[in-house]
Amino acid sequence: MTEHTAKEVGPQGLASVLMEKGALTSAWLPAFEAVPRHAFMPDAIWPGRAGMNRQSDRVIRSEEPDVWWEAVYRDAPITTQWDDGAYTGTGKGKSPTSSNSMPTMVFSMLDALSVEDGNTVLEVGTGTGWNAALLSHRLGAENVVSVEVDEASAEDARTRLNLAGLRPLVHVGDGAQGYPERAPYDRLIATCSIGSVPRAWRAQVKPGGVIVTPWGPTYGGEAVARLTVAEDGSASGPFVGSSAFMRMRAQRVQRRHVREYLGGRQWPADGVRSMTSLSPDDVGDWHVMFAIGVQVPDAFPWMESYDDGSYTLWLRDTAVTSWATADYVPGKDEFEVYQSGPRNLWDEVLVAYRWWDKQGQPGFERFGLTVDGDGERVWLDSPDNPVSAP
Repeated sequence: MTEHTAKEVGPQGLASVLMEKGALTSAWLPAFEAVPRHAFMPDAIWPGRAGMNRQSDRVIRSEEPDVWWEAVYRDAPITTQWDDGAYTGTGKGKSPTSSNSMPTMVFSMLDALSVEDGNTVLEVGTGTGWNAALLSHRLGAENVVSVEVDEASAEDARTRLNLAGLRPLVHVGDGAQGYPERAPYDRLIATCSIGSVPRAWRAQVKPGGVIVTPWGPTYGGEAVARLTVAEDGSASGPFVGSSAFMRMRAQRVQRRHVREYLGGRQWPADGVRSMTSLSPDDVGDWHVMFAIGVQVPDAFPWMESYDDGSYTLWLRDTAVTSWATADYVPGKDEFEVYQSGPRNLWDEVLVAYRWWDKQGQPGFERFGLTVDGDGERVWLDSPDNPVSAP
């Protein structure tokens, strides 16, 4: 039995679930009740994975109203756009590019934002408009600016907001640039992930103001950073929980195909063979990927699975100069590795993993981020203890 089968499927049932989890607080409950999630959901949705078995199916409200309603009031994310709007058919497209986030994540991030009456807020990533509606109800629409890169999404969100009697400023533009015309802001919240905090964000938030944003390295792993802006324009703070958001368009990484690394040759091409006792399975958890990613820059993994339960973990660099493979076979305690190029990517991952293990296998809550004129530094336990590449 899921948490929802014992509760009414609808706003009240979802509110109970969120309050039990500690995500929805009494401060945000009036906004939750005033701007229900279903009012900010398109007719065609692709329900998320949490408790769902229709991950690949499009659900249209007019065709399956009960399924649509139940999906909206589960504590799960819902994809609302594929491939920047180019794909609209059944099943699913190649890449999800817009969504209505998991309600637990929505209210956890709003809680981390620590808004106060009268605060002005810049939201990056309007999406369906629900987050902007919640902020507008809590703070007044005149205090909310939301930036959305996709013109069609922005127009749909404006329509939903207007129908709810809310008229925050919804601007079509690059979220990395913020919206300087209304700056400075007391708070900034991003509903897309980034790998680098845009300079404009720090410049447009008042000293003492707060930035809440999902942040993750190219390699993978991601968490929500809560940064406080200082008088000198720097920003620093802890990560407050795991996340998995779609990347801001301005910071997407184009991942080249394996064939471009092999130069037209068959694997293992010129790869140098070795063996490792570190299982590829040990480096796949989200928080482990994060710890590796902040030490192994400009590289990313990909898993090629086989019917017998084995798989190949591919590692590639964004410069298209180096690659590595590590073959996982169930029951083995030694694994075959091939590496090619100026970077020995598996060796870099191995060193990063050993560092993480030596630190007591820290989770996201022990990491933090500082951003200033010298760049960005992820740290462990204290800003005075930056994590550096091996």
